[in-house]
Amino acid sequence: MVDEDSQAIPLCNSADLQEGGLAVSFDLIYGGQTSRAFAIRFEGGVHAYLNRCTHVAMEMDYQEGKFFDDSGQWLLCASHGAAYAPDSGECAGGPCRGGLVKIELSERDNVVCWHTSYLLKPLVF
Repeated sequence: MVDEDSQAIPLCNSADLQEGGLAVSFDLIYGGQTSRAFAIRFEGGVHAYLNRCTHVAMEMDYQEGKFFDDSGQWLLCASHGAAYAPDSGECAGGPCRGGLVKIELSERDNVVCWHTSYLLKPLVF
């Protein structure tokens, strides 16, 4: 659910997120620190998370934008094998310690936007 005080930040065209395909990565401010995040498409919906494994606070993809396992059913941390549900970010197995930090997305008129919150802010150049 999107907070009414949040701001929609355009992220990508809808076509950039293919079912079970490569993620679109982006940077934001989370809790006052610059952080990397990613957006994916799973079962028709768009989802985004901080690119930070809950087992060890490091980025999860071993190749830029590659988060899905070979089956396309789980998001994997390439370093230690923690598995997460693509639609919720919840821990599904392996050494994870809780779920991924979810970032609210919306999709309208073929554009995917991420939404700010009190912890998530856009980078200002």
